[in-house]
This record gives sequence, structure tokens and C-alpha cells, in this order.
Amino acid sequence: MQEPIIVVKDLHKDYGNLHAVKGISFEVHPGEIFGLLGPNGAGKSTTLEILETLRTKTSGHVMIGGYNLDTNPASIKKMIGVQLQTSGYYPGLNLIELIQLFAGLYNTKVNAKELLQLVNLEDKAKAMYKSLSGGQKQRFSIATTLIHQPRLVFLDEPTTGLDPQARRNLWDLIRSIRNKGATVILTTHYMDEAEQLCDRIAIMHEGNIIKLASPDAMIDELIQDGFERPKQVKAANLEDVFIHLTGTTIRDA
Repeated sequence: MQEPIIVVKDLHKDYGNLHAVKGISFEVHPGEIFGLLGPNGAGKSTTLEILETLRTKTSGHVMIGGYNLDTNPASIKKMIGVQLQTSGYYPGLNLIELIQLFAGLYNTKVNAKELLQLVNLEDKAKAMYKSLSGGQKQRFSIATTLIHQPRLVFLDEPTTGLDPQARRNLWDLIRSIRNKGATVILTTHYMDEAEQLCDRIAIMHEGNIIKLASPDAMIDELIQDGFERPKQVKAANLEDVFIHLTGTTIRDA
């Protein structure tokens, strides 16, 4: 079995008197989609930012790709891709120009058209970033994380604010990133998204990990404990109806 790509042991993060992360430990395996779930204030975004080398920890031990976060953050930065928010782009540049700009920052060469094709944006190559729809902006944001072919990709609530079709399109993209060999760490508030995408999930609450397992294992355990839904589960849901009625092959969402 391969060594974990992320090892976190007894991680703490304090903001003055606020103990945001309270000694959590977990591992992430190569090639999996790993989810960090929890309500606002649970500590998941802080944990993500520490792993991304964007925020310092108070204490604990973190290894990423065999590198110690304390002694070798530069090597970690070279192997990870972090999804940028909308404010990270020049709105007046087209997509090809933006990719070339980021490639220059990474000091690497990239085929911009092939990268846009990967995220189904090849027909928008000459479009300005500011003209894209919400779903297109999210897919382009993910494309910029892939410029230097990272081994580890961090996505912080990648589908927030998207319509159901755009969310499904982005799910397919995230799966394709994993299928090409990368490991994906994501946070989300959508439980259906976590259930569909994640191989394993860590549920955080008040700075602690209160459960870590696969979605199926968590659901099976709940059922074994006697839980029953008050409403019968149907073979489809309202989101499926929406997508069926509005078109399941839309690529410009």
C-alpha cells in the first residue's frame, strides 16, 4: 500500500483565546477524493489553509508528499494546486492570456488550448474572464490549479452558488482530475456532493474531527443504529427533475 500523501498529527490552531482546531489527526491516501465537512466555524477552512501553506499552525505535525510543513514549505508549494477565488483574476484578459500569465508565474510551459479542452472551455479561449457564467468561472478556476500538474489539488467549496447542472458538470471535472492521477481535497456544504464525490470524509465540529470514514460506511452505520427517514426515498429527486427538464448535456453552464 502506498504511503499517505498527507499525514496530520495532533494539529492545533489558536487565534488568541479561540481554539479553532483542537488536535486533529488524519491521513489522506494518494489518488482519493477526501472531503472535509462541517458547519461554519468548524475549523475545516483553517485546516485547509494550513495544509495549503497559507496559514501557520500553532502546533502539531504535518507531512505532505513526504515533506515536513515546518522545514520544507517551498517543496510542498511546488506539488500542490490551490483553487483561487474570483478576485484572483484580471477581468479584462481572455482565458488564453490568463493561462499564459499563470504559466509564467509557475515558470512552466503549458498548452493552453489543451487545458481549456480538459475543462470544456475550448470554445471560450478568446473570451474575457469577466464574460463567463458562474459555472464557467469555477471550471476555469480549477483549470488554473492544474497548470503545473500538481499531485495534490485543494478545492474550497467549488460549487457554491452554482445551479444544479453546473454543479454536476463540475463533479465530472473533479472526478476526471482524480482519474488522471491527482489527489483531491475539498470542502463543501452540500451533503449530496460529498456523498457522490468523496472516497472518505472527515466531519469536523467545533475544531474536532468527530467522524472519519467513507460515505457508505457512515450511512450504513446510521441505518444499523435504527435510523429511518420519515419520508420514503424515491429513485430520483427534484434536482434530477430540474436537470432532466433543462437539458443534461449543457456544456456552457
